[in-house]
Amino acid sequence: MNAPNATDLQAADPLVIAGVSYASRLLTGTGKFVDLDETRRATEAAGSQIVTVAIRRTNIGQNPGEPNLLDVLSPDRFTILPNTAGCYNAEDAVRTLRLARELLDGRNLVKLEVLGDQRTLYPDVVHTLAAAETLVKEGFDVMVYTSDDPILAKRLEEIGCIAVMPLAAPIGSGLGIQNKWNLVEIIENAKVPIIVDAGVGTASDAAIAMELGCDGVLMNTAIAGAREPVLMAHAMKLAIQAGRAAYKAGRIPRKRFASASSPVDGLID
Repeated sequence: MNAPNATDLQAADPLVIAGVSYASRLLTGTGKFVDLDETRRATEAAGSQIVTVAIRRTNIGQNPGEPNLLDVLSPDRFTILPNTAGCYNAEDAVRTLRLARELLDGRNLVKLEVLGDQRTLYPDVVHTLAAAETLVKEGFDVMVYTSDDPILAKRLEEIGCIAVMPLAAPIGSGLGIQNKWNLVEIIENAKVPIIVDAGVGTASDAAIAMELGCDGVLMNTAIAGAREPVLMAHAMKLAIQAGRAAYKAGRIPRKRFASASSPVDGLID
């Protein structure tokens, strides 16, 4: 059998979000880059098709006369995913995403995150649940950032969130996957895409998330904070592809001792 190429694998195994198929399973943020040109180059190197935007920090038309992210990342080419970074209660989060829907011509796909404190940026799950319920009732397609609590993840799915996005470690920490068993429990019980959001530090972290069975990974700091962001974006693209292929291929069982790859019966002493 000939080895499949990455393009064929992605086309045959798309990530489906709100009924739309995406070849790339790497979602990227748009903050923390030195300028909009670096944002564009890193996004292209990552091969991402869904890019998330902090409405409270990034101009997508609400500030006329200022540089506009949409001038370098066109909504005709990328799915713009507005998020509520910087919101610390349900009311602010809902208000922010209502504004985003107006700015993006009525598009309903959003990323909800309600933070608990400024030091860890850990999610406030009580306000997250409240905001999710309101947004789903208002017709939003909600992708939701949350802790790695399997019970909470299932509850958010039951509310009607179209994707659940548990953290691997605190936002911006670069600590990698800290509790893979919680992630596996979430994945095995989910009927919606599970996308790791926060904590990835390098390409191996992204590959591990995909090998566990996650449907995708969203990252920003790991790329934007690297010494060479565009090169790191490329590395993350390859890691996501490799991790997904390994998950689909199926790893060998773990065991204490190796077995010979060639038969030994019948060999002459």
